[in-house]
Amino acid sequence: MSEEIAGFIKVLVVGVRVEMPSNQPIILLQNENGDKYLPIWVGAVEATAIAFAQQGVVPPRPLTHDLFKESLEALGSNVKRVKITSLLDGVFYAEMELGGGQVISARPSDAVALALRFKADIYVAQDVLLAAGIEIPEEQEEEVDKFREFLDQVNPDDFNL
Repeated sequence: MSEEIAGFIKVLVVGVRVEMPSNQPIILLQNENGDKYLPIWVGAVEATAIAFAQQGVVPPRPLTHDLFKESLEALGSNVKRVKITSLLDGVFYAEMELGGGQVISARPSDAVALALRFKADIYVAQDVLLAAGIEIPEEQEEEVDKFREFLDQVNPDDFNL
């Protein structure tokens, strides 16, 4: 069981989505209670790194986040937890706490990509979730679940015309 951190709420990574019509990738975080979601816009490279980590994809050559993970491990450290700490002028800020207690400032996308690789807990400041979190009505949540099910079962060959 994860430890509680005052002023922060533990979240889970729902996944990477693409916002239409801009085709901008977002990561979608969900609080453990499941009643609030936090969308964070990210770059395509970071979205790929997060999706790969979630799906357990190991590329033939290490991506930057894989290299950073291997480097930390070689130095005898790890990522203990990630915290999304603030939202200022539309920009999210995060910190990674390493195994030795060191704290490193990071972009949320990089921090989440590394947290997934280390299986570290991810937290969001309560005020950030309150300010930027959204609630998805239950009927829409069922649609999201159906879409996830479809994605899990679809095969590229299914689209062969």
